[in-house]
Amino acid sequence: MYILTEGINSRYEYEKLARVFFPDQKMNEREADDPNALRIEVRWRGQQLSSKLNLGEREFFDETSVDESKSHDKNFCELTIAQMLCRQFTELTGFEPPWGLLTGIRPMKLLRMLTAEYGREEAEHRFTDDYLVSEKKLNLSRRTLGNEDKILALSRDNSFSLYISIPFCPSRCSYCSFVSQSVEHAAKLIPQYVELLVREIELTADIAKSLNLRLESVYMGGGTPTTLSAEQLERVLTAVTNHFDMSGVHEFTVEAGRPDTITPEKLAAIRHSGVGRVSINPQTLNDSILRSIGRRHTVEQVYRAMDWAKSAGFDNINMDLIAGLQGDTLESYRRTVDGVIAMEPQSITVHTLAMKRAAGLVTGHIAEYNAEGALASQMLDYGERRLTETGYEPYYLYRQSGMVGNLENVGWSKPGSEGVYNVFIMDETHTILAVGGGAVTKLKQPGVNNIERIFNYKYPYEYISRFDEMIERKKGITEFYDKFC
Repeated sequence: MYILTEGINSRYEYEKLARVFFPDQKMNEREADDPNALRIEVRWRGQQLSSKLNLGEREFFDETSVDESKSHDKNFCELTIAQMLCRQFTELTGFEPPWGLLTGIRPMKLLRMLTAEYGREEAEHRFTDDYLVSEKKLNLSRRTLGNEDKILALSRDNSFSLYISIPFCPSRCSYCSFVSQSVEHAAKLIPQYVELLVREIELTADIAKSLNLRLESVYMGGGTPTTLSAEQLERVLTAVTNHFDMSGVHEFTVEAGRPDTITPEKLAAIRHSGVGRVSINPQTLNDSILRSIGRRHTVEQVYRAMDWAKSAGFDNINMDLIAGLQGDTLESYRRTVDGVIAMEPQSITVHTLAMKRAAGLVTGHIAEYNAEGALASQMLDYGERRLTETGYEPYYLYRQSGMVGNLENVGWSKPGSEGVYNVFIMDETHTILAVGGGAVTKLKQPGVNNIERIFNYKYPYEYISRFDEMIERKKGITEFYDKFC
């Protein structure tokens, strides 16, 4: 893929738009004269805007003249060219992306900003007419936004949430690119990792207290937190409740994740430590697909884990599903949705398969999962209908690059059981103090969109060997608040 721009500096944005239609295309300057390469040319010359696509012998050209009053408006001209390009790509491929021009992960944040600036009616008009978002996705966004806003109202200027990273998994799923170590290779690191994680929790709590920050939610994720033993889980979680002020916390979640790592003892330890919400993630209720994606558990283990969680006293359980998995059919996916609903979790998060460069399924399969977008869309439509019928409401929504069909991930819940941390992190509402390997602290300046990041070392061996150096970085939290608050 080669992109030529003249008079405009939005090459990266147009590249992202091109990858909605051609996800396996890479930028290559040497392809400028290759007649078989995808070639994009965009020009801004005063009041004249134009876009041209070439792929093989196929060529598409469009141009428009804008009013003099708009000809110096950079945002307007860039958006107009993007609209022309999107329509040309659709004509070239026959694919009309449901989210139109939107390539970012936070469409709800955009709709909220537009609503604040223009009011609801005008914001929705711009969402569909300017950004080419489909009516179907506008309707979903409208429902989600209303539920998100109720959660965002809980946050204050001095609010923060805590994220705890456990970067270990029993095995790597074929679609996953999160930084994690399989327990088979990293088991010997876990005891020392837990020791240092508890120290980091204590140090972070001291910083939060010194700054008079208010804790709103706690989320332990990974990786798979339940790769830790019951004793290790209780030690880490108790460190949180012993050192942080939990009086204002709306949610304390542990992502139990893989059913093959869940035991009654671990669930009892989690519950005893004050955790009120757990997530059990089958992804599918199809044993053959579980095997094909590298999940070392069975559907039977999913049901057993749910029974154990309920017996341990959890009355706020989330389950995760993935639409668009290779080999899944619409009929099989419908059985999964109906089976999960029948287990009566309080919330269900429906993901669309998103392939990352580090994931094992990417090589040789990008074109295939792009072509399966229509099937994934049917899966999401069925899930939306059934979840709505059974009393679930969408409460947060986000997107990822490389998603099958250019679709979305949506969290659904029964009223009052929303995962508030999910909303806070996706909206970038307030500061996230993060601990553990691969964790990223995100410092939010109240009242503006300024965010500064402090990165922990990614891999457990780095986290352990360079712990003191990493902790030194945490001084940046106090420096940030001294500067901005």
